[in-house]
Amino acid sequence: MTTFVLRPENPEDVAAIARVNRLAFGRDNEAQLVDTLRQQEAITLSWVAERDGEIVGHVLFSPVTVAQDDGAWTAVALGPMAVLPAYQREGVGSALIRAALSELQKAGHDVVFVLGHAEYYPRFGFVPSRPLGIRWEVDVPEEVFMVAELRAGALNGRTGVVRYHPAFNSV
Repeated sequence: MTTFVLRPENPEDVAAIARVNRLAFGRDNEAQLVDTLRQQEAITLSWVAERDGEIVGHVLFSPVTVAQDDGAWTAVALGPMAVLPAYQREGVGSALIRAALSELQKAGHDVVFVLGHAEYYPRFGFVPSRPLGIRWEVDVPEEVFMVAELRAGALNGRTGVVRYHPAFNSV
């Protein structure tokens, strides 16, 4: 098992984070999204995985608003999450997600959303959000838009439509 250092992003990591996202996704969209969110100060948490001084993974969380009939509430959303192709399937992404969720919980966040693989994210406590009365503003298959409580009961009485930062519209 390869050893990785998991830590918050710092200013010197910006180019390496863009590289990880470009190579992991095979396009520029996610790297540009991260840069836009950073420029607009719309990042809740951004962590990297480092091995031998090289950034090999990145996970980002940004604020979302959930509109319901009687107002709105806020939460955070996971994404993008990227690992260099050479390091995929080695547990880097899982380690990043677990460490970041723990940090979010310590910081007082209690609800996290993700749009992602239905077979991957449940291992971190994510469940489909639609049966709980929460949907994404974009129509997607029920099983790919999920939510996790970082504090038991955090979703009690909470429903609505999740709205991401407008920068996500370009992905």
